Amino acid sequence: MKKKNIVISSKYVGLLIFLFLTSFLTTRSFKEVNLNDLFVEGDEFITKKDLIDNSSLVLPTKLIFIKTTYLEKELKDNLSLKNISINRRLIPFQIKIYLQTRIPLAYAESKKLDRNIYGYVDSEGVFIPKEFANIKEKNILPVKIIGWKKNFTEIVSKILKIYEDNINDLELIHIASDEFIFLEDMELKKILLGYEHSKIDYQLNLIPVIKKQLKQKNILNNLESLDISDPNNPKIKVFKP
Repeated sequence: MKKKNIVISSKYVGLLIFLFLTSFLTTRSFKEVNLNDLFVEGDEFITKKDLIDNSSLVLPTKLIFIKTTYLEKELKDNLSLKNISINRRLIPFQIKIYLQTRIPLAYAESKKLDRNIYGYVDSEGVFIPKEFANIKEKNILPVKIIGWKKNFTEIVSKILKIYEDNINDLELIHIASDEFIFLEDMELKKILLGYEHSKIDYQLNLIPVIKKQLKQKNILNNLESLDISDPNNPKIKVFKP
């Protein structure tokens, strides 16, 4: 009796492999993610616990239900991260998180629900809560920012930038609750910027120019304040003997 050779078409082999892989990957996507399945790369200053405590992620949860885009935005805001990327992986089974923290540059204070929040800002003027700031003392500038608000991020960055070459001259950036801004300068003393924030570029460019003029006129020693809230009409106030 002759044996019959059974020939299976390559088309059906491919279909079987496809069905097997589809079933396998579907099963993996519904597998639960635990803390051990989180892998963090980048700055080790931020821990897995920080990621869990400052997001809506609750573990264990099925891989397919983890909304990576939402988590990225949530964690970037809550931890003041510079960059974050979250990827779901089936093979190997894991959540891969790459993150980049911001570099603290200057001490800052903010308010949230009438509660003082202490931390730092980076070169972009972004506030970093103290507990998430990877502080290296040699990088911290001798300036304080009081009253930081999110809508003043760009303005704070511009002020730090204009003082970049003479950073020791800048002592304070103060943003009042009514959004009036003034600076404290080593030589110009108090600099009033006022409420019209649309003029901030013009105002900041005036500071080194006016400082140079006052030095030439030997007025700095008696100066009490510089008011450039109206940059077209700068005013100085001097101590009266």
